[in-house]
Amino acid sequence: MLKKKDKYIVAVVGATGAVGNEMVSVLEERNFPVEKLRLFASERSEGKSIDFHDNPVTVEILTDKIFDGIDIALFSAGGDRSKEFAPAAAKAGCVVIDNSSAWRMDPEVPLVVPEVNPQDIERHKGIIANPNCSTIQMVVALKPIHDAAKIRRVVVTTFQSVSGTGKKAMDELLNQTSDILNFKEIKPVVYPHQIAFNCLPHIDKFMDNGYTKEEIKMVNETKKILGDDSVKVTATTVRVPVFRGHAESINIETEKKLSANDARAVLSTAPGIIVFDAPEKNIYPLPADTANKDEVYVGRVREDDTIENGLNIWIAADNLRKGAALNAVQIAEELIRRA
Repeated sequence: MLKKKDKYIVAVVGATGAVGNEMVSVLEERNFPVEKLRLFASERSEGKSIDFHDNPVTVEILTDKIFDGIDIALFSAGGDRSKEFAPAAAKAGCVVIDNSSAWRMDPEVPLVVPEVNPQDIERHKGIIANPNCSTIQMVVALKPIHDAAKIRRVVVTTFQSVSGTGKKAMDELLNQTSDILNFKEIKPVVYPHQIAFNCLPHIDKFMDNGYTKEEIKMVNETKKILGDDSVKVTATTVRVPVFRGHAESINIETEKKLSANDARAVLSTAPGIIVFDAPEKNIYPLPADTANKDEVYVGRVREDDTIENGLNIWIAADNLRKGAALNAVQIAEELIRRA
């Protein structure tokens, strides 16, 4: 268990990746009480440095021997490394907040979005899981509606940026866009098809039931975070030619009637949400407007009159920030509050 301190020794594992870099930035911006920051990555990143509060911090090689004395480790190094190194970190007395899918559905590991289920942190046994980026922003918007009217069913379609795949995917979008505009041949590498000027209804591997792993993650993680297996969820996840920021179209069926105005009122007072909803003035959430923002933006709130108690909402959020790094740091903040 974490001991209460004025400042903590914090590690970022996978520090040179897009999310790892964002974690360092968020720790600095939010003035997390860091006594010492240690950065870890693979051998090819050894010796690189990342600035933290105007001081360069050298990247070290990740091994299972480095966790003694570290209080909190933010992991963003992929599922295989999390499976290999997180247990060693927890055994050394370090609390791991893991951004991969490795531990999310483990019944012994809490899966946490601080605006939704912060109390689950208290049952951790050394590892806390950070949910999928698309799930995080959705449950932030669903939680106040669920509390007010109990959600029966959710139908979600996502529009996810290429930064969710990583830097190579961002480079591929940039290069393909340039190639198309210069009448050059397109050569997909990261994705199975052209991503520039296109949409791919394919995120992660396809499963035997025809859904992708990303879609299954959204279904299972939503139930676990809300703590309610009765909520039915179905998802279609789509990769779009946007560099940063995910959007989602969500259809919600509730037990109690909730008008559009009631929903706006409930959402406007909920933590982590900005209601951005004046379509007559062309005001609605856009991925471009959420870059480097902490909140989930909610708009296009309207009633679905094809079912008895139905709502439609449109949301957007920064997938690298709230969908990954910020949520992990917020978990760490809640962890030290409860120490």
